[in-house]
Amino acid sequence: MNVQKESILATPWRLEVLRRLDVVLIVFELVLSAAFLFLSILTGNPYFRGVGIGLAIAWVTSTVAYLFKRKLAKS
Repeated sequence: MNVQKESILATPWRLEVLRRLDVVLIVFELVLSAAFLFLSILTGNPYFRGVGIGLAIAWVTSTVAYLFKRKLAKS
């Protein structure tokens, strides 16, 4: 009785996200930075502005690294 169960952890959409994890994390940083910057505008809290700016810097750094990685992979 050898029955294979389909893993709920290895669903097709999760595997696709894992294949593109670098892009997913870059987009996530962008969304988080925009959310914190918007929250800082609404509340006037300098802490939220600092977090938003820090995430924006991380987003730019990640994007540049990703573009260099793609360029090196093509050559």
